[in-house]
Amino acid sequence: MNQVLKAYNKIQKYPFGKRIFSYMVSRRAPYFKGIRPQIEELRPNFIKVNMRKRKAVHNHIQTVHAIAMCNLCEYAMGICAESSIPPHRRWIPMGMEVAYLKKATTNLSATCDLTDADWTQSDVPCFVSVKDTKGVEVMTATIKLRVTDKPPKK
Repeated sequence: MNQVLKAYNKIQKYPFGKRIFSYMVSRRAPYFKGIRPQIEELRPNFIKVNMRKRKAVHNHIQTVHAIAMCNLCEYAMGICAESSIPPHRRWIPMGMEVAYLKKATTNLSATCDLTDADWTQSDVPCFVSVKDTKGVEVMTATIKLRVTDKPPKK
C-alpha cells in the first residue's frame, strides 16, 4: 500500500477523518481549496469526491462554473493516480479534454476509476465522470498522464 492510501486509512480512524484528509490534500495544492472537495471513497484505482454547490463556485447563471468542475476532475484524478501508480513510477498531467453535458445546478460528485490503467505505458488516460445529486452526468473529462520511471535515489 502506498503513502497516500496509508495516510487516508490511518486518518479515517478519527472523527472527521475524511474531511481532514481532503483538507490536507488541498493544502498541498492550494488551487483546490476554492472548491472545498470532500473525498467520499478512496481505494486503489478508485475515488469518489464531492463538491458542494455554493456561491464561490457559481458562474453568472448561478450554476457550478466550468473551471470549478475541471478542478474537481483534476483533484479526483490526481489522488486516484497517486494512490494507484506503482511505487517506481511517477506521473504528470499533459492535457485534459472536457465535455460539459448539462448545467450543474446541484452539489456534484466526481469519480475516477483506474482499474484498467496500464502503468507500464508512457501515456495513461484517466477518465473522470461528474454527476449531480440526481445521478445525471453533467461533465466528463479525460486527463492524459505522462508516466515515467522515478530517477534512482542518490
